[in-house]
Amino acid sequence: MALPFARSLSLCRWGAKRLGVAAAEAHRGISFKLEEKTAHSSLALFKHDTGVKYGMVGLEPTQLAPNVERFREWAVVLADTAITSGRHYWEVTVKRSQQFRVGVADVDISRDSCIGVDDRSWVFTYAQRKWHTMLANEKAPIEGIGQPEKVGLLLEYEAQKLSLVDVSRVAVVHTLQTDFQGPVVPAFALWDGELLTHSGLKVPEGL
Repeated sequence: MALPFARSLSLCRWGAKRLGVAAAEAHRGISFKLEEKTAHSSLALFKHDTGVKYGMVGLEPTQLAPNVERFREWAVVLADTAITSGRHYWEVTVKRSQQFRVGVADVDISRDSCIGVDDRSWVFTYAQRKWHTMLANEKAPIEGIGQPEKVGLLLEYEAQKLSLVDVSRVAVVHTLQTDFQGPVVPAFALWDGELLTHSGLKVPEGL
């Protein structure tokens, strides 16, 4: 039985709207939170697990539930969502931190290691007022960016690339060639101050 014209038109409009929503969602990057069970005992999560702050003392390891997922030696925390394909973009607001690392790591990275130390994590590190790339404990300097309040990260899984983005100019500052062999997750390390993550963002035009 044919639908009345008005109802048919309404359904078409609803379908078009849903397709538009789906298309918009498809263009957004991953949405993630920080996973508390991976966080080193010196780190505390805040703002609904989207931010992390460093504490000089932190919690006594004996006060934490035994967990093989937790980083034991270094102040590292991982995100709760793995990436296996696509282009994804997220940002990190830096608050009162002079030493931190941002990047991605294999989901099964050793919890006795630090991101940037082995060859299964790819990071950008800021320390002593300078930026470097870091892979397998090897550093290379990055020029053209100071200490911004916010930086962006662009991950292109199939192209095997991770880029540091200057948010103020919406421009790629440096690109790391990666070697993804499986799922990776956003990864963070810090030794002072706070980092606040912003995910579920569209890849900015021009990147």
